[in-house]
Amino acid sequence: MRTLAITQNVTLDGSIEMLQEWFDPQAQGEMDDLMEELQRQDEQADGFLVGRQTFEDLRGYWADLTDDTTGISDYLNRVQKYVVSSTMTDPGWQRSTVLSGDPVEEVTALKQTEGRDIVLTGSIRLAHTLIAAGLVDEYRLFTYPVVQGGGRRLFPEGHQVPRLRLQDVRAFRSGITLQRYSAR
Repeated sequence: MRTLAITQNVTLDGSIEMLQEWFDPQAQGEMDDLMEELQRQDEQADGFLVGRQTFEDLRGYWADLTDDTTGISDYLNRVQKYVVSSTMTDPGWQRSTVLSGDPVEEVTALKQTEGRDIVLTGSIRLAHTLIAAGLVDEYRLFTYPVVQGGGRRLFPEGHQVPRLRLQDVRAFRSGITLQRYSAR
């Protein structure tokens, strides 16, 4: 069975919603150690899962970006993308598949296929649905040293997750840290 990993950028106070300008992927070019970790994780994944809004945001920015020095555009153009949407029929981005059925059933079936990791990023509502359904195997949280004071959180209000197991902690020169937790 494939691993479903939620990878999120999060503020120190727990927000994954960008209400301020604390995350700029193009500025990360100066953060070589962080970019190396992101590329290492990208090599372990061959599936990228998002909701429709996040997909459209990513497609609008990364699909045709020609001056990307981070490698993110190249990764997103080559990885198999799965977009959960009940309204989209033509994703308009190479190597993209629309999952139009029940998200829990669709992702359960996707996890049963052959392949490497499936990574979900952004897509707060989809993340909440998959967390509540118990489908998430791993959490990869890149914590930025910023306190935003508000915004939506990774875990839905009132939702509890049995004790997670810490797999790894890593600090980067930028002050960003990575915490990896296993849910299994």
